[in-house]
Amino acid sequence: MRRRAAGKGPRHAGPARVGIFGGTFDPPHFAHLALAEWARIELALDQVWFVPAGEPPHKRRGALSPARHRLAMTRLAVRGNPAFRVTPLECRRAGPSYTVDTVRAFAAAHPRARLHLIMGADMLATFQHWREPAAIAARATLVVAVRPGARVARRRGVVVLSNPGLEVSSQALRARARAGRSIRYLVPDAVARYAARHRLYARRS
Repeated sequence: MRRRAAGKGPRHAGPARVGIFGGTFDPPHFAHLALAEWARIELALDQVWFVPAGEPPHKRRGALSPARHRLAMTRLAVRGNPAFRVTPLECRRAGPSYTVDTVRAFAAAHPRARLHLIMGADMLATFQHWREPAAIAARATLVVAVRPGARVARRRGVVVLSNPGLEVSSQALRARARAGRSIRYLVPDAVARYAARHRLYARRS
């Protein structure tokens, strides 16, 4: 069977266990990749789809790099891992990027797969305030990654990973780059080169 190329959307016939990993990915960094790989191994996922947000409803408009750049950087970041995929689903969707719409799209594309929505402990704390949280939980298992100093209460329907906490954030990396400091070894080299070439985090005067 001919396989669709990665990045053409979430439809991909066959996998039994699929991870959905959303975020702004501005920029995608090694903690993102380590978390995705940890979830893949621990949950025996066939694929982990990275879903760069188009217009995050909780972020101030204009605060992030354009979606096309975040999508391009994420594609560069996942190169080399055949289980990692990137979809432009949210980047191409008009209006705010709501997780419930993305989960529904994946459920339609993978009707026989078990979906796993990967998130950080901080996101789980606000989950009940998301749009249609019950609809999300009905279609995907919530998978929570621990972060340094964060405690996650065990609850029904939520899987807590045993991943090591890596204290790296995209916000801190953007600030570091804007201050003229290197982000090498914190992001893949291809991502660092892309960000520099397009002056995404150029030093502010």
